[in-house]
Amino acid sequence: MVAKEFILVRRPFKETRKTSGVLHYIGTVVGSVLCLSLAAAHAQDPVKIDPQHHKVEFENEQVRVLRITYGPHEKDAGMHEHPNFLVVALTDYQVKITFPDGKTEAGSGKAGQALWWPATRHVVENMSDAPVEVLAVEMKGTSTGAKHTHARQR
Repeated sequence: MVAKEFILVRRPFKETRKTSGVLHYIGTVVGSVLCLSLAAAHAQDPVKIDPQHHKVEFENEQVRVLRITYGPHEKDAGMHEHPNFLVVALTDYQVKITFPDGKTEAGSGKAGQALWWPATRHVVENMSDAPVEVLAVEMKGTSTGAKHTHARQR
């Protein structure tokens, strides 16, 4: 058996109008995929990043219902997002909400109270010595709304 040597001849790359367009297209596709990946990384589903506190109770094409529970002085595992959503308190609550810009907001309410929230990113911390439990009804396909407001309590 005779070994043969192969010589690879490299030709210098000559950019033409055609190859320039192809390279531009490939760069655009790769850049778009990276941007979408980064956006997805920032859109944190609370059920995935904090399953200890967030559990799906019901889901269909229009809504997802989460049962959210915090023990005394417990806090979310990390920043997460919700689309527009309605919160119904199952217990009295006293919480601190931290937003991505570092601003905080205190919130408190009674069992049975309903609260509307527009789409948001936040971390929630239970500030009381008692457990907190709420149902959050997330509206699918929504992302805008007015500032959160208390709904009328029965």
